[in-house]
Amino acid sequence: MDHHLARPGPVPEHGLFSLAEVEPDVIGKLAARSVELFRDQHAHDRPLADTVTGVLFTRTSTRTRTAFTVGAVRLGAVPVTYGPRDLQLNTGESVADTGRVLGSMLDLLVARTAGPLEELRELSRHGGLPVVNAMAAEEHPSQGVTDLATLHLAVGDPAGVSVLYVGEGNNTAVALAHALASVPGARVTFSTPPGYGLPEEELTRASRRAAATGATLEEVHDPALLPDHVDVVYTTRWQTTGTAKPDPDWREAFRPFHVDAALLARWPQALFMHDLPAHRGDEVAGEVLDGPRSLAWTQAAMKLAGAMAVLEWVSGPAAKAE
Repeated sequence: MDHHLARPGPVPEHGLFSLAEVEPDVIGKLAARSVELFRDQHAHDRPLADTVTGVLFTRTSTRTRTAFTVGAVRLGAVPVTYGPRDLQLNTGESVADTGRVLGSMLDLLVARTAGPLEELRELSRHGGLPVVNAMAAEEHPSQGVTDLATLHLAVGDPAGVSVLYVGEGNNTAVALAHALASVPGARVTFSTPPGYGLPEEELTRASRRAAATGATLEEVHDPALLPDHVDVVYTTRWQTTGTAKPDPDWREAFRPFHVDAALLARWPQALFMHDLPAHRGDEVAGEVLDGPRSLAWTQAAMKLAGAMAVLEWVSGPAAKAE
């Protein structure tokens, strides 16, 4: 029998699925590496040379898709991109079968589905290749790396930083919780509308890590219950990509969580962050987003460096050992 025809079974998944699965020191190194690559996009030896990276996006994306595609090129890979209608997943082929095929041709896969994270794990297991979660329903881990890197760039060592997150406890908020839980002494308050908080299991998981690193996480649903000291105010778009809210009156619940100049004035030294895209007049006032304290555009630019740091890591031996 020609052993090249043998079909191996599933193997252990590897890649980046959730920051909760990455050791705190590794998260810190990914953020620091992102800053290095932000300052010099050529500070590497093309570690993905002679490889092919699949870039699968079944949901809209400007920053993340561009960042991972360009990042793969910068690191020496050839990217193969797929849109929402390009694969036979769209006609009913199983995730497992798709993974087997992609794994036989690609060296690495970056995927955004806005669907369950388990699908990305399944692609990795059946394809035997590293997979990067470029946003699943549960978490947006590369955004968490980018956010932590932006903090490194803006404030230096983020140890002890105080962050106020305002808005929905979405997949960006989950990644932020896991990222900041790895920072010693970080203090994070999630101010979320009732019924739109972080998933309880994710907050519990992040809080367990925070207890070990000396960080603190809390969630409040009353906009009046905000901390006295804040270094950074962070918000995201109210309508998360790829999702819809069942309550037709959800905007009424979100209106008190609008970030305007009056809110930011409570902390005169605080910086502002937003993962974009932004809807001026909804979650943030234009004068805040485009104001002198906004890091949003630095965050957007940092996406490329963050993607490069993640690609470099998942393609190396360290990620498989995690």
